[in-house]
Amino acid sequence: MKKLIALLSLLMIFTLAACSDNGADEGQKDKKIETIKIGAIPDQNAADLNRSMEDFAKDLEEKTGLNVEYVPSVDYAALVTAFERGEIHLAWFGGLTGVQARNLVPEAEAFAQRPIDEKFKSVFIANSDVKIEKLEDLKGKSFTFGSESSTSGHLMPRYFMMEAGLAPDQDLDGKPNYSGSHDKTYKLVESGSFQTGALNISVWEAAVKEGKVDESKVKVFYTTPEYYDYNWTLNKMDGDTKAKIKEAILSMTSEDNEIMELLQTDKFIATKNENYNAIEKVAKQLKIIK
Repeated sequence: MKKLIALLSLLMIFTLAACSDNGADEGQKDKKIETIKIGAIPDQNAADLNRSMEDFAKDLEEKTGLNVEYVPSVDYAALVTAFERGEIHLAWFGGLTGVQARNLVPEAEAFAQRPIDEKFKSVFIANSDVKIEKLEDLKGKSFTFGSESSTSGHLMPRYFMMEAGLAPDQDLDGKPNYSGSHDKTYKLVESGSFQTGALNISVWEAAVKEGKVDESKVKVFYTTPEYYDYNWTLNKMDGDTKAKIKEAILSMTSEDNEIMELLQTDKFIATKNENYNAIEKVAKQLKIIK
């Protein structure tokens, strides 16, 4: 009898512990966050990105009445990991990193993008000393992508190269390089360190407009078809906080903060997770994600 009572007591303790754990998980979803921590993929000049995101954080704080803090990331993977851990609550992702993050946090929601992001493109560039007219001519030439986790600097350029009949890991002059960011890609091709490369069309056009790239040394020889790309994605959080952030970002104008100029946009428009299904499909085809 004593053994039966002891066994029943243990079962009650385990049952109560399980109920307590479940309650904590459920409560976490609706827990108010004291400080909204925001991040962005480091896909261009770090000083420009950090300054602009800090100004964006200040503006978002004023518009929502929430405490907002920008947290820089060392690379794309670090941002996705921080988002999965709940250390970042709002992130500016590329198409691929957004898919990776939402696969890890199913409650996460892509809700805003620039108008250009629903018809985004990449450009293929070449050093001016290289004779090249089409993707097939990349065969035998040195080449650099941007970050390995970049949609516009790797995933989609690799996809369109394969569509043109190229095997990027076999047909180039050696293995393709990964520069880490779009601005490094055009600088490597401009200097002749690599004969060719591919990058985000928005970063390229801004570099040309601002005179950051010498067009006598590097040229565009191919522009890809359109695809969905960058987006603001919210981590799981309570509904009131989520609504405040969505309203503030979707009503921003070009005069509101520096990030609008850096991202080359005058507004953000609504988007949804389903818009990135094609990116996920391509990433799985290329075995970049499972």
